[in-house]
Amino acid sequence: MSATHHGPLLEVDGLGLDLLVGGVHRSVLRDVSFTVAAGEAVGLVGESGSGKSMTVRAIDRLLPAGARRRGSIRFAGQDVEALSGAALRAYRAEVSVVFQDPRVHINPVRQVGDFMTEVLRTNRGVKRREAARRAVAMLAKLGISDGERRLEQYPHELSGGLLQRVMIASALLTEPRLLLADEPTTALDVTTQAEIMGLLDELRQDLGLSLLFITHDLDLAAAVCDRTGVMYAGEIVEVRQSGRLHDDPLHPYTAALGAARPLLDRAMLRLTAVPGRPLSALQAPADACAFAGRCPHKHDVCVSSAPALVDLDGGAVRCARAEELRGVLGGSTHV
Repeated sequence: MSATHHGPLLEVDGLGLDLLVGGVHRSVLRDVSFTVAAGEAVGLVGESGSGKSMTVRAIDRLLPAGARRRGSIRFAGQDVEALSGAALRAYRAEVSVVFQDPRVHINPVRQVGDFMTEVLRTNRGVKRREAARRAVAMLAKLGISDGERRLEQYPHELSGGLLQRVMIASALLTEPRLLLADEPTTALDVTTQAEIMGLLDELRQDLGLSLLFITHDLDLAAAVCDRTGVMYAGEIVEVRQSGRLHDDPLHPYTAALGAARPLLDRAMLRLTAVPGRPLSALQAPADACAFAGRCPHKHDVCVSSAPALVDLDGGAVRCARAEELRGVLGGSTHV
């Protein structure tokens, strides 16, 4: 990777993706654009099926055979699609992934130590003993003091919280510059979630890492991310500084997500649901706003043309009425 690049560390521009399903290409991403600066934490939030996890897989070149990609992904100024062989392996060492369910991604018949040290030994040529030493040291940073014993255990012998710490430690062993965290606490209880996120945020700042954090939880994204992007139907519909995204959303979907959250400071008889059902990218119209069918602010322009992602008020928004609605949506108290 280029050491003289001065722009954003990660640049995703107009990313679209079609996957081969039953011999037919189906759209899962339509237009995803955002950046992550060096040392910055950026969140991606949206309902299930919005394309968050597939965006992560596209960034790390983990797409299935037959996938068709549009747009560009650049890391430190280099086109990720153009990388191959040693350059691609080096890229994946600099861009590590933490998946949401470690029991799915860690081989159950291999010891934890084999999983953690494999990349160091095979791609970096690190000797087994030195790789194990580094693994134990990294486990200690994540609050696991008996690392030597943990390396000899099998995944089924560890709790979900411990196993997720193992996955995070493994991702950090290659000393990455960017960590892609795909809902890393979804399978954990609330207390363990808080512990893991606290550790992840602390390590990110200590190590100077950039973070792309995938979640469906707006509050969690606000707690750990400098900026947050909101996805709907395979598109980015808003990107903004996290605090402002909550207090003064620019897109009706962002406001609707905020209103659907439970509030701790007041009694609520029932939660405010977003009307209608979410669309996937393959269901979204090409010539209209994908959210129009669920939007209380819909006008004729919303169903006659597809809005572009435009810069506004220190962020970006995909809404034909964004200028009119500035200050009207009013955070989590309005839909």
